[in-house]
Amino acid sequence: MTRTVLESKTKTVVIGFDEPFCVIGERINPTGRKKLAAELEAGNYETVIKDALEQVACGATVLDINSGAVFTNKMAEDPRYADNNFVEPPLMKALVEIVQQTVDVPLCIDSSVPGALEAGLAACEGRPLLNSVTGEEERLELVLPLVKKYNVPVVAISNDDTGISPDPDVRFAVAKKIVERAADFGIPAHDIVVDPLVMPVGAMASAGQQVFALVRRLRDELGVNTTCGASNISFGLPHRHGINGAFLPMAIGAGMTSAIMNPVRQQEMEAIRAANFLMNHDANGGEWIRFAKVLESMEGGMTFAEASAAASAASGGRRGGRRGRG
Repeated sequence: MTRTVLESKTKTVVIGFDEPFCVIGERINPTGRKKLAAELEAGNYETVIKDALEQVACGATVLDINSGAVFTNKMAEDPRYADNNFVEPPLMKALVEIVQQTVDVPLCIDSSVPGALEAGLAACEGRPLLNSVTGEEERLELVLPLVKKYNVPVVAISNDDTGISPDPDVRFAVAKKIVERAADFGIPAHDIVVDPLVMPVGAMASAGQQVFALVRRLRDELGVNTTCGASNISFGLPHRHGINGAFLPMAIGAGMTSAIMNPVRQQEMEAIRAANFLMNHDANGGEWIRFAKVLESMEGGMTFAEASAAASAASGGRRGGRRGRG
C-alpha cells in the first residue's frame, strides 16, 4: 500500500490510502497577503507564528511554507530585491526556522525558486514534502536531483510546457511522465504526491467530475498519493465554503489523500472530520468526538480557531504546538 512518509523533529505523518486525510495548512504564504509580505520585509514574524499555531490547533498535520514575497520597499533601495533568486532562499530559511521553533509538525517547502527549495530542505528537521515539480523538462532537471539528494517526497503538478490542459487524459499523461522521470532518478512512486489540478467549477461544469475520475486513475494505475489546492474548485463563486465543504468529502471518497487548504475554516474541517469517520479512518470516532466538543465550546462565543486552540492547550498541545519557552 502506498505510504508517503513525512517527518518533523519528533512527529511522523503518513499520507496514504488507508490513513486519515492529510490537511496541509496553506496560510504561511505572502502571495496576495500584502500585510504579511510587509511584515516579512520588516523582519516581523508575528503573523507567521500566529498562523502556524492556529492551523495546527485547527487540525493541520503538515504546514506549507511559501517564500514568494515581493519586498517592494527594499526593491526601491536595492535592485537585487527584484530577483526572487536573491530574496527567497534566505527568507525560506528564516521561515522554516521560525515555524519549527513554534510547532512540531512536518513542513511542505513551497517555492518556484530552486535555491529557496534547497534552503528550506537544508533548514528542515526531519523529512519535509517538496512543493513542487511540473512536467516541464527544465523543471524536472532542476527539482528531481534535490528530491533525490535530500530523500524527500515531492508534489508533482500535472502541467508541462504546454500549460494546464482542460483534458484530464493529458493531465494524467503528464503525471505519468513525472512518475517515470522520477524513477530514472531512483525516486519511488510512493514519494510522488500528484496534484491533478482542480479547475473552478464555475468556469468548467465538469471540473469536479474530472478530478474525481483522475484521482481514481492515479491511485489505480500509478499507485500514487494525491493532493490539490482545495479552494480552487469554488473560485469566483458565492459562499465558497459550502462548495469546498461538499467537494472535499467527495474527493476523499474518490481516493484523494491530502489537500493544501485553510484549516481555520470550520465548514471544511467539519466535512473532513466526518469523511474520515465514514471512510473508517478515525478509530472509534475519537477525532470526530473531539471535534464535536470544539463545536460545542463555540456556543459560548469563541471562534473556531479560539475553540480549537483551547482544546489543544487542554490536551497539552497534543497537535504539535510547542509549549511556550520562558
